[in-house]
Amino acid sequence: MDKILEVKDLHVNFATYNGTVQAIRGVSFDLNAGETLAIVGESGSGKSITVRSILQLLAKNADIAKGSILYHGDDLLQKSEKGMDNIRGNKISMIFQDPMTSLDPTMPIGKQVAEPLLIHNNVSKKDAMARAEEVLRLVGIPNPKARMKDYPHQFSGGQRQRIVIAIAIVDYPEILIADEPTTALDVTVQAEIIDLLKELQQKIGTSIIFITHDLGVVAGIADRVAVMYAGKFVEYGSVNDIFYNPQHPYTWGLLDSMPTLDTSEANRLNSIPGTPPNLLNPPKGDAFAPRNKYAMEIDEEEQPPYFKVSKNHYAATWLLHPNAPKVDPPASIKKRFEKFKELGGSVK
Repeated sequence: MDKILEVKDLHVNFATYNGTVQAIRGVSFDLNAGETLAIVGESGSGKSITVRSILQLLAKNADIAKGSILYHGDDLLQKSEKGMDNIRGNKISMIFQDPMTSLDPTMPIGKQVAEPLLIHNNVSKKDAMARAEEVLRLVGIPNPKARMKDYPHQFSGGQRQRIVIAIAIVDYPEILIADEPTTALDVTVQAEIIDLLKELQQKIGTSIIFITHDLGVVAGIADRVAVMYAGKFVEYGSVNDIFYNPQHPYTWGLLDSMPTLDTSEANRLNSIPGTPPNLLNPPKGDAFAPRNKYAMEIDEEEQPPYFKVSKNHYAATWLLHPNAPKVDPPASIKKRFEKFKELGGSVK
């Protein structure tokens, strides 16, 4: 598969009254044509900052201290604001979490959907409005021709999210970044939006970066998954690797806190104890060590490198070192290992 985006050793700092927050600490990943990459982790892990860096949509106190973001080999961090205006919403587009903060309450939705075409393409207003109607129909808005004159408050929450998606895809971008687009929606509408994104991906051939804290959502849309903690990726691999052969204790914790059909009153969900570290003063060793019951002395002293689990599966945990003691993961994770074997995988 062709790589269309490569993020290399990205470091992002924020200047605050209390000091410098090291929000992103050496993130690297790539995105292939036509695939969906999910980035998961707790709130504050750096997911949104990572993707906002791609479009240079960071706060004024942010500083991209190190790294490169290559789009077809062209470093976006070296582009001017005018150069980025030609990328944003045209080549790379973004869906934000809350549709009501993304939509203008004073403007009919037809004009809002058509606006990116008028900005990025030399098209007439008539043609732009016709394309807006076509895209609204594509995302499932009933009777789009009539409803183009309506305002955001006249739509349901799920329909407003569909309109935001329509705005993001009206230019048929090569990359679509979805920043927790289902968080504010109920479970039924969440499933509809996920199905819509998968359908649109097939129809317009876009690649997707999907940001979420909900691993349950990831299973239904992702090809590959990157697990993020304290400004770093701690594990990444295929969706099967992460769900059925996870190796990092943080990934174990996230999966162990997910409800399943086996969850009952007698078999309650577990939670990850403690809180993420303060990135004003990042820990010397593994940032997850204080919350990790499997932590060793070396975790307090040195950050673990990425250990290769399989061809495209890596995890940054000292538990994968050849000299590390063998530990028993939670019972729910053991069940996933067994499922992985059934799927034809191998657990070493």
